[in-house]
Amino acid sequence: MAINNTASKQTELVQFILLPRFNMASLTTMIEPMRIANYLSTHPLYQWQFLSRHGGLVQASNDMTVACDKIACNEIAFGKIDRGKSPASYIVLLGSWGAERYSDEKLTSWLRDQARHGTFLVGVEIGAYIFARAGLLTGKKATTHWSLFAGFAETFPQIEPAEQMFTIDRHIMTCAGGMAGVDLILHCIEQTHDHNLASEVASQMLHHFRCEGHFPQRPGPHTTAGETHPVIQKTISYLEERIEDSILIPDICKKLGIPQRQLERLFNKYVGCSIVQFCRLMKLQYARTLLVSTNMTIREISVATGFNSMSYFSSCFTRTFGRKPSQYRRAWPDEDQAPNWPGTTYAFTHIERKTKQEKATCRNMC
Repeated sequence: MAINNTASKQTELVQFILLPRFNMASLTTMIEPMRIANYLSTHPLYQWQFLSRHGGLVQASNDMTVACDKIACNEIAFGKIDRGKSPASYIVLLGSWGAERYSDEKLTSWLRDQARHGTFLVGVEIGAYIFARAGLLTGKKATTHWSLFAGFAETFPQIEPAEQMFTIDRHIMTCAGGMAGVDLILHCIEQTHDHNLASEVASQMLHHFRCEGHFPQRPGPHTTAGETHPVIQKTISYLEERIEDSILIPDICKKLGIPQRQLERLFNKYVGCSIVQFCRLMKLQYARTLLVSTNMTIREISVATGFNSMSYFSSCFTRTFGRKPSQYRRAWPDEDQAPNWPGTTYAFTHIERKTKQEKATCRNMC
C-alpha cells in the first residue's frame, strides 16, 4: 500500500502510546530508522512523542521507564464528544504483557476518533488487541505476535488473522513487534520518501535482510539442535495443524510413511525427547496461550487441545508449568517481579538431555 508517493518535505510527527509493561525493544526498533533518516536528510523528516493515558513514567517489561505526556482526550462538552484530531501522522500503540486484557474506554474512544479523522494507526505486538476491542479491525486483516496468535484468532472471529511480520489494511497497521518494527518503519519511509532513503537507512543499521509484510514471523518448525530433519519438520507441521485432535502415533507414522521406531529415534536425536512428550508439550503450550488470551473455560480449553480428560489435562499442565490452569489466566501476575514462561521446548529438552547425561555418567561410574 502506498502511503504517499510524493517526497514529503514536512516533518512528520509520530506519537507512541505506551501501555504498562510494553516491550522496549519494539519501541527502539521503530525509533531508530526514523532517527537515521533524519541523520541522512538535509532537514528533519520525523519527530516523535511519548504518550500514555495518564502521563508520567511508564515502565517497560525490562524495568526501564519512559517519561510520557498525557493523551489529550477532551471530556464530553455540551453533550457532544469532540476529542479533536491528533497532529500526528502516525499513532503507534505499543502493548505487550497484559495488553490482551487491557481496557480503557477513553483511550479506545480517542483511537476511534483518530481513525475517523484518517490518521494512520499502528498496533504493535499485543496492541492489536486494543484495536480489535475498539472495533477498528472488524472486517480487516490484522497481525499480532505469534505467541498469542491462537488466542487472538479465537477471541476475534470477525477479524482475518495473519501470522506475518506486519499487515497494512487501509489506515490501520498491525505489527508483530520486535525486529518487525524496523521493517514496518522502513516500508513507511520508502512509501513516503523513496526506496533509496529506506535502503540507506537499512545499511546504516546493518539490516541487510529486509522483510516484506507477508514474511512469516517464524522460520518454521525448528529444533534446539540447530538442525531440522525433513521428517521432523513434516511431523511438527502435521501436529500443529491438528492441535485440537487426539492423535495416535501410529496414525502419524502411517500418514508420513515412516516406521514408528525410526520416528522415535529421529525425535530423540534431533529434538531431545520422544514424539509423545513433544506432542503433549505442544498441546500444553497452545492451552496456555488460550488461558492467557481468551475467556474460554478450562474445560473448553482441554477439549480444544485434544485432551479427553480434564483431570489429566490439569495434571499435565501443573506438572509442566508449575501452576494449575486456573492460576495461569495472567502470563505476568502483578506480584511477580518479571515475566516467566516455563515449559518451553528448549527448557524441556534441555532438562531431558541433562537427565540422560547424568544417568549415562552414573552408569559409567558404576
